[in-house]
Amino acid sequence: MKLSDRAQEIIRRGSIKLRVNRSGMMQQITFTVKKTRIGNIEYTELFTDRIIELAELAKISDEAGLPIEAPNGKAFPKSTSAADFATG
Repeated sequence: MKLSDRAQEIIRRGSIKLRVNRSGMMQQITFTVKKTRIGNIEYTELFTDRIIELAELAKISDEAGLPIEAPNGKAFPKSTSAADFATG
């Protein structure tokens, strides 16, 4: 799968600040680019140490075009899996 231009730019920069709805309030949260391994697959994702509702994680993941991990779960863009973001 070819990454979108936005996803490639986020990876190049190493992090991005996104507006996120947390507990009914909009907040700016920094997400950092991280490599994660599942079995034989290594893929790139965004990571935050803040707890974010899963529905909001899914929305942000679709907007960024990359998987997102928070302490309470992971979200992938619609119709994708870790294999779609595998590197090297």
